[in-house]
Amino acid sequence: MSTTATLRSAVFPRSTTFSKALLVTFGTLFIAGLAQVALPIPGSPVPVTGQTLGVLLVGAGYGSTLGLSTLITYLLVGIAGAPVFAKGGHGLAHLTGPTGGYLIGMLVASLVVGALAGRKWDQKVRSALPAMLLGDVIIFSFGLFWLHEYTHQSWAWTIAAGFTPFIIGEVLKIAIAGTSLPLVWRFVQR
Repeated sequence: MSTTATLRSAVFPRSTTFSKALLVTFGTLFIAGLAQVALPIPGSPVPVTGQTLGVLLVGAGYGSTLGLSTLITYLLVGIAGAPVFAKGGHGLAHLTGPTGGYLIGMLVASLVVGALAGRKWDQKVRSALPAMLLGDVIIFSFGLFWLHEYTHQSWAWTIAAGFTPFIIGEVLKIAIAGTSLPLVWRFVQR
């Protein structure tokens, strides 16, 4: 049985600066790709995307430091003009606009989920599912508070536009991340 803390360190036990840079690049592209899986929600400025799944997987797979570095890179690349945000979006307006809280929440979630993975929470379904749920709660907490402040709408509107339409999708993403990582660990530990 491996005593390695994260999937990244299990697969790349002797990481170099170059291999870490490649992982950050891959993770950024992975999250950006999942951001393009976007469906608009009528009446809401927030689309349904695959980003949260990417953030949970990258955070847990890479650990807190490399996961956070990847999310920082993702945000900086998007702010600089690369079309990495939902529906090919880019620019600072995405961070300061109605979806900015979700993006900042993703940054924090990658750190927290990565820290939990460093404590082996991603290796068993019974701990991986709560870790992924916590990551999602962080993302949506930041997102909803920012959306409420940005739009000056009621909390009822904020919940209806920024949370309720996402519930089924997020349950599926949590289930995918919370069950796939323990399966990958079983393979890695052989």
